[in-house]
Amino acid sequence: MSSKRVGEVLKLFISKSGVSERIEKDQITLNELGVVEDKFYNKNIQRSVLIASIDSYNLIKNYNLEMPLGYLGENILLDYNPYTLEVGTKLKIGSATLEITQHCTICNHLAVIDVKLPTLLKDDRGIFAKVINEGEIKNGNEVYIVGL
Repeated sequence: MSSKRVGEVLKLFISKSGVSERIEKDQITLNELGVVEDKFYNKNIQRSVLIASIDSYNLIKNYNLEMPLGYLGENILLDYNPYTLEVGTKLKIGSATLEITQHCTICNHLAVIDVKLPTLLKDDRGIFAKVINEGEIKNGNEVYIVGL
């Protein structure tokens, strides 16, 4: 199976129940139920991993707005923009393989920072993926599109 390197992992995050801020991690573990230790683990397999691009944060900065990394709810922040990839596209990151299942809808919680954010990020919040092959993902891991 052929693959194409497209970028790398910049940051990794998990959410914990009862904790409002995202927890930054050096490494996350994924299995067929999602991101181990994340509050959304085993909730919805089709939406078990959220991937975002640094481009979303840069877009916000272009409007002189600031938002902390992780605020989009992402588990994986990339230096690559995957938002135009089609549903069914597979990504190899670290030892895990993910399959894009849907584009992320915008959350109104972003309006807490600025009322313009939900509109600005309408098509640039992230993509959801499910785990095809479990594994570990670390900061700095390369990202590949597989099955080209």
